[in-house]
Amino acid sequence: MKHSLLKTIHWSLGIAVITLVLAAIFSIISTFLLSGVTWGVGMIIVLLIVLIGIFFDTIGVAATAADEAPFHAMAAKKLAGAKEAVQITRNADKFANFCNDVIGDISGIVSGTASAYVVLQLALQLGYEDGSYFQFFISVLFTSVVAALTVSGKSIGKTVAIQFSTPIIYQVGRLLYIIEVKLKISLFSKNGKSKRKEQKKRK
Repeated sequence: MKHSLLKTIHWSLGIAVITLVLAAIFSIISTFLLSGVTWGVGMIIVLLIVLIGIFFDTIGVAATAADEAPFHAMAAKKLAGAKEAVQITRNADKFANFCNDVIGDISGIVSGTASAYVVLQLALQLGYEDGSYFQFFISVLFTSVVAALTVSGKSIGKTVAIQFSTPIIYQVGRLLYIIEVKLKISLFSKNGKSKRKEQKKRK
């Protein structure tokens, strides 16, 4: 019990550091891309950030919904990425935490900040002063649209993730195969427990 708690704290601290670094990187990149562009281009950048959040949220849900049995069959056929897909399903909680909470939440925060910048650029280009009623109206409208796209996109993504969890995770596994085998970068420990064993223990 104590070992499990320490392991959880260690993971939480590690993910906090990763979130800090990734949030800084996302903010720097988005600020760099938005600086000097028109509000139209800025809107496209905001939508791309939203799509990134939806994409990773879909992958995270697929990891929790996928069963590792099909990947064992693929691994028996020595298909590239199958073993990595097994590791994803065995570490589904951590994988989903990274995709949904870390990348997803960072995307949401950055898209909100980028939206404010785009609204300000639009108001200034149309000749309205900062803090005007027009800027307030556009800010509410644009923020509402971004929020609606984010929520509806994630809703669709969850449905797709549940129905096509196996092919989605297999494709992610193939990507991890390139990272781990070709680039020699290990992302998962090899001693994860299967979902079935975990479910039996809970029963």
